Amino acid sequence: MNTWHKSTYSENGSHCVEVKETARGADVRDTQNREAGHLSFPAGEWSALLRVSLAG
Repeated sequence: MNTWHKSTYSENGSHCVEVKETARGADVRDTQNREAGHLSFPAGEWSALLRVSLAG
């Protein structure tokens, strides 16, 4: 998947993030401030974050 989509961890409302999975990992940005850019996470770090989030 190489398109931006709303994170499934975002609540319905004004506090949302979008995620774009890439071959290298994932990019994350604020839906209300897209022009500010994004954060990029390497695949290992992104996988670790998801594991911790799912275990939470």
